[in-house]
Amino acid sequence: MTPEPITIPLAGGEFLAGEYRPGGAPRSAFAVLWAHGFGSHRGGEKAAAVAAECARRNWAFAAFDFRGHGASAGTMHALRASGLQADLTAIRHFLAGRGHPRLGLVGSSMGGFAAAWFARQNPEAAVGCVFLAPAFGFLKRRWDRLTEADRAEWERTDRLRVRNEWVDTDIGYGLVGERDRFRPEDLAAGWRTPTLIFHGVADDVVPDSDSLDFLRRAGYPQVELRLLKDGDHRLTAYKDEIASEAGRFFARLLGPGP
Repeated sequence: MTPEPITIPLAGGEFLAGEYRPGGAPRSAFAVLWAHGFGSHRGGEKAAAVAAECARRNWAFAAFDFRGHGASAGTMHALRASGLQADLTAIRHFLAGRGHPRLGLVGSSMGGFAAAWFARQNPEAAVGCVFLAPAFGFLKRRWDRLTEADRAEWERTDRLRVRNEWVDTDIGYGLVGERDRFRPEDLAAGWRTPTLIFHGVADDVVPDSDSLDFLRRAGYPQVELRLLKDGDHRLTAYKDEIASEAGRFFARLLGPGP
């Protein structure tokens, strides 16, 4: 089905840009929502694979750029974990307005971090979660890698340059100012959503220990972790397998249709 371009207006004149593909009976109340990673956008190969799986199953699918990414308004400098939550809340309201109050969340890297916290805070909206190399330690790791001098300079200037193969940008100090509100151990302690995680052992961006620690700490029993020996951070080589497994995972949670 042809995607429908969507713009969701936000306070202060900002907006989220994305796409929505309506599903069909008998499970129209359910939609899959893709959440992309840091410095990425909604239109990657993994998102396309998940969208194709949803189309095959006649499920609604939505993908939006977080603020400061892709075609959405905002800047990377203003990136905050709380802002990611606000973006996902706005998308939730949009999808509920289209008849989809029940969501299957699929998040990659930072998108996994954001989607996980959204599910943690809104369990009634999350049928289940599929995470790809989820950066549960996103904020703590960013802080811990810096020297005391680097931390002081970041606080003084409100700018830290981040440069890698995907992005070259400045991020604001407010990002790590929220780190005590989004601690990985608190995320796991309150977890109560069925979850399937894929993580590459060869990931040199987000260590597989993020996912292993989450699995061990979570008291909720329905958490499965699949480690891919040669998988890198992007997991693009596994995109079709991941999409297919995500489809089976959500189908089990939804149960037989009427």
